[in-house]
Amino acid sequence: MATEHFDVLIVGAGLSGIGAGYHLQTEARDRSYVILEGREAIGGTWDLFRYPGIRSDSDMYTLGYSFKPWTEAKSIADGPSILKYVRETARDYGIDRHIRYGHQVKSASWSTQDAAWTVEAVHDGKPVTITANFLFLCGGYYSYEGGYTPDFPGAERFKGALVHPQKWPEALDYSGKRVVVIGSGATAVTLVPEMAKTAAHVTMLQRSPTYVVSRPAEDALAIKLRRWLPSKLAYGLIRWRNVLFGMYFYRQTRAHPQAAKQRIVGWVREELGPDYDVATHFTPSYNPWDQRLCLVPDSDLFKVLREGSASVVTDQIDTFTETGIRLKSGAELPADVIVTATGLALQVLNGIALSVDGRVIEPSQMLAYKGMMYEDVPNLASVFGYTNASWTLKCDLTCEYICRLLNHMRRTGLRQATPRNHDPDMAREPWLSFTSGYVQRAMAKFPKQGARAPWKLHQNYARDLMSLRYAKLQDEVLEFSNPTPRPSKKAA
Repeated sequence: MATEHFDVLIVGAGLSGIGAGYHLQTEARDRSYVILEGREAIGGTWDLFRYPGIRSDSDMYTLGYSFKPWTEAKSIADGPSILKYVRETARDYGIDRHIRYGHQVKSASWSTQDAAWTVEAVHDGKPVTITANFLFLCGGYYSYEGGYTPDFPGAERFKGALVHPQKWPEALDYSGKRVVVIGSGATAVTLVPEMAKTAAHVTMLQRSPTYVVSRPAEDALAIKLRRWLPSKLAYGLIRWRNVLFGMYFYRQTRAHPQAAKQRIVGWVREELGPDYDVATHFTPSYNPWDQRLCLVPDSDLFKVLREGSASVVTDQIDTFTETGIRLKSGAELPADVIVTATGLALQVLNGIALSVDGRVIEPSQMLAYKGMMYEDVPNLASVFGYTNASWTLKCDLTCEYICRLLNHMRRTGLRQATPRNHDPDMAREPWLSFTSGYVQRAMAKFPKQGARAPWKLHQNYARDLMSLRYAKLQDEVLEFSNPTPRPSKKAA
């Protein structure tokens, strides 16, 4: 049986992969493509996570696709609504017809002679081989196999339910029960107010505080503009307003960290009142954006804290017991259910083993070109969104760039595009500078960024807009090569 071949092979049918499919079939229409999805459903993160209250921590006017207006009332949307939006997009544009489910990609090897990747996947326990001229990794940055759970002393003694949000049991009933959520990140601040609706009490147990900011779930101006203007125009205006405000807010917090810290903590104090111990529970030791800020819609976390259906404890775990958790302070937290919202397990380049002409690629030794291609690796790109803004903003720009690249290669008859670093003394820095535990645990395995463009990874939409949408493709770094072979002339 002949091996199938495509111009582009996309890995992942989540938010990024569906977006990549749209851009390919509208901006590089003469290119064939296939999407290999390891799971049995569209949606990626939004299909995988099923924990109570799952929602976005970015507004949908920027997390949504640039080409498909978000029309729901809530801009801070729940997981099922986002999943519906992604699936509608795939169906409306015929992208779903290109998806092959249950195909877990394991490895990919590049051949310069053939100007193609040979991709090895597993489907129904059997190997599948597909070749492609370009490999586009859209499977996100964390492992779907499971999240990160520390080795808690005595965890095996706990008699109640112990669950990680990434593998939420459908049958878990926490109504009327005492719940402890370990963690203080986006997942924890989502779980606590939702579980507090029916639990006897929910305690958020954190080792250290996180910055938490409230925002209205519905965007009043967006709703008004949708009444007055065509949907695409209204969507575009709100999208740009949110992009610009996000950039301004980030820049101000980084330029004036102490003032920003006081303001954010002050907002929390206004929510919880003068008697609440904000200094202990909501005043981090680090500066804003050293880790990602946590967004809560309509102050839902603060409401359950005010009402007393939930509480925050800032302490460290000594050991699990049969009936809960004993803390280093000596206090006991009784629990029927313990949720370990302790982070993700990050995965490099979708966990795929790569090689180029027989040379094994070690991701940690590579520099990243414009945050999406990699030093000495031909015809491969990956999507990695912003840490200080919506993921899809960078995804859209990356997809546009790849389509420009493919079209340029088709016009020039050159089959290979490879970033080359010509400066052996280029300083190398971690891919991300976040201090979050889940980032620090994995950064040694990730590619590096350089000290200057185009190897520098910018967390800035405006700069990426210029670099990816408007800048010339041909620079001193991206090498185009491997001309299309000419047909051999037959002897007379």
